Amino acid sequence: MNTTVDEPTLDVRRTGDRFTTKIGWLDSKHSFSFGHHYDPVNTHHGVLMVNNDDIVTPGRGFDTHPHQDMEIITWVLQGSLVHQDSTGHSGVIYPGLAQRMSAGTGILHSEKNDSWRFDGATGTHAQRHDNPVHFVQMWVLPHEAGITPGYEQLEIDHELLSGGLVPVASGMTEYADHSAIRITNKYAAMHVSRMQPGQPVQLPDAPFLHVFVARGEAALEGVGPLAEGDAVRISGGGGQQLTTATGAEVIVWEMRATIGGA
Repeated sequence: MNTTVDEPTLDVRRTGDRFTTKIGWLDSKHSFSFGHHYDPVNTHHGVLMVNNDDIVTPGRGFDTHPHQDMEIITWVLQGSLVHQDSTGHSGVIYPGLAQRMSAGTGILHSEKNDSWRFDGATGTHAQRHDNPVHFVQMWVLPHEAGITPGYEQLEIDHELLSGGLVPVASGMTEYADHSAIRITNKYAAMHVSRMQPGQPVQLPDAPFLHVFVARGEAALEGVGPLAEGDAVRISGGGGQQLTTATGAEVIVWEMRATIGGA
């Protein structure tokens, strides 16, 4: 990993410019190259390789599939998502619950809309609701390959009431006492803010930042208005202010390295 940058830049990526995958049960928008969507100059920013904005219909989802040597963070915006993996971990992810899966040497997992639950008494699946689940899944390259696969989740909904930036996942030492969950990347930290009108949020000062407006609308100093789904890739220094007139949920990746020399 490379920890140097050139002059500061603010690269705005609008929601309509994202790659899109639409099939019957999935509406997915990709900030970076993903699957068959490939652009050699859009593969990552800092150490963030995937920022997928997914909506999954009831009763559907991603069947069991493999991952290796990747830190995977899932953040639910609306609805609930069931996770199961080959290490025996399972759980329901919902808004305000931070979840991390370390793929390490190799892991199998599935993720599905939590609209159906198994009824042990009858031996059947019963539908609980008919709502889609909306979530953002982010992949970060670990600084160390070949670790033992792992899973962690923790409720941080109360902390988000402050309206400020809340550390959600981090491998950086400065957030060792604050982040909700740990990731195997000592150069990266993910923050979330449920922004309130009239309450500015200051971005961390780091060589690489990725600012994603997950819900609502915000404005960034030096850029201007940002709509839902817009992102800004900042290189060379942060510290800018975010504001909102109506409320917004913003995901900020603070990174002190990038992949290779790109």
